[in-house]
Amino acid sequence: MFDTIIVGGGIGGLCAAALLARHGRRVLVCESHTIAGGAAHAFRREGFHFDSGPSFHCGLGDPKSLNPLRQILAVLGESLPTVPYSPFAHYHFPDSCFAVFGDAGRYSGAIAGVTQAGARQFERFARRLLPMYEALADIPILSLRADLGLLATLLGTYLGQTLKLLTLVGDLRSSTGQILDRDVRDPWVRRLVDLECFLLSGLTAHGTVAPEFAFMWGERCRSPIDYPIGGGGAIVEALVRALKRWGGEIRLGAHVQTILIEQGRVAGVQLVGGERLDAPVVISNASLWDTYTKLVPAGALNPAFLRSALALPAVDSFMHLHLGIRAEGLESLSGHHVVVHADPLTHPGHTCMISIPSVWDPNLAPAGHHVLHAYSLEPFAPWQRDNRYHERKRERALPLYRAIERIIPDLKNRIVLELIGTPLTHARYLRRFQGSYGPAIMPAVGTFPGPATPITGLYRVGDTTLPGIGLPAVAASAILCVNSLVEPERTAELVAASTSSPLKAKTT
Repeated sequence: MFDTIIVGGGIGGLCAAALLARHGRRVLVCESHTIAGGAAHAFRREGFHFDSGPSFHCGLGDPKSLNPLRQILAVLGESLPTVPYSPFAHYHFPDSCFAVFGDAGRYSGAIAGVTQAGARQFERFARRLLPMYEALADIPILSLRADLGLLATLLGTYLGQTLKLLTLVGDLRSSTGQILDRDVRDPWVRRLVDLECFLLSGLTAHGTVAPEFAFMWGERCRSPIDYPIGGGGAIVEALVRALKRWGGEIRLGAHVQTILIEQGRVAGVQLVGGERLDAPVVISNASLWDTYTKLVPAGALNPAFLRSALALPAVDSFMHLHLGIRAEGLESLSGHHVVVHADPLTHPGHTCMISIPSVWDPNLAPAGHHVLHAYSLEPFAPWQRDNRYHERKRERALPLYRAIERIIPDLKNRIVLELIGTPLTHARYLRRFQGSYGPAIMPAVGTFPGPATPITGLYRVGDTTLPGIGLPAVAASAILCVNSLVEPERTAELVAASTSSPLKAKTT
């Protein structure tokens, strides 16, 4: 018998599990894959270490960073060695290349090199963002919760900070685009902000909630941009290590077939093969759509609720290209690039993200080589495993190859290892609905569902609970969920511990 079972060992599930273990709960993570990490898992091929998903990080090695993932690792007694770097990335537009710096002054100065008027407009826009970031920073993310206890926390412990937030409530409920519209008319700057939002949420400025963008902007301005030594897999390893150290368990290759519901409440899970595992609380790290259509038994949810939940629009999936390449002659190569082939930015294949993390950590590739990961939005609908599947894979990967050739013109002569992933790859290996990365909810249209569900004892974490498709958002979803399951006094102890000396993990 466990206190809590987490279905899925993605970052959200691992964060929730490790935090609950830190609170003394008996926790089990059931992960169907043979490796943990979900959409953020890492894998190896022929000596190359690949990130499967997230590539851009900030503040992982900064003890002052507000990155929820870093704060979780800190209270778990974990830290990550990182490599700070600058610039953050190079944005390659059809007619120009723009170096992106974390420092606000250098960022604005780079804009001024393109458009003086646009730089002044952007500075006014940025000045509207920082008060939101500072107000959000005044309330520790580790203290937040997703139940009615949030009100008591805000009005009791953080009354002054909450009153400060209330003065910004209009901006906090706005989209980034609505704030952009007040100050920025320059088309080049508007496209730049749209691109920044797209990298953050998968949507442009009018589809990205303002607090999300303000938080990203504030963090990038105040914390070092860094990359974890060992790649994204080092993050997963740290969370698994912490989970076990605090007494939790993880089972790999444990595919949950159904969440057991008895007399209207959770009773545990049943694995493929029939094994039953009992627990009064189950947290699903599967997507909203997969949780409600594949894991929850038919008839357990109100039909009207189910229709509404499943009607949430999904962000498209991705095409992925993982390459091992020869590195000779590329000594001046930088690590992150975004290539915009054409507008609109959100059209499949128009915007391509490129990460070459072996620039910072040479151990990710064999000597004399680089590891490279490129990806771009791709809809799920047309894909099927027919006799044209492999041909179509190569066709749809062409924008990625063209993007990389903007940075490495002789790419084709350098390739020694090549892997192409499609939305079907995502759906199959990550067990994700249509290979999606979460809901595409416009700020003016709806809100994200949060961790609670109508079924007593069933909760959710991950990228279908909070806005954003990155690691900070899914880590924050774990904090909100876990704090709703533990006593406020325990949460307060954790917040206090986060500001004191490094934690000593218990011996298990």
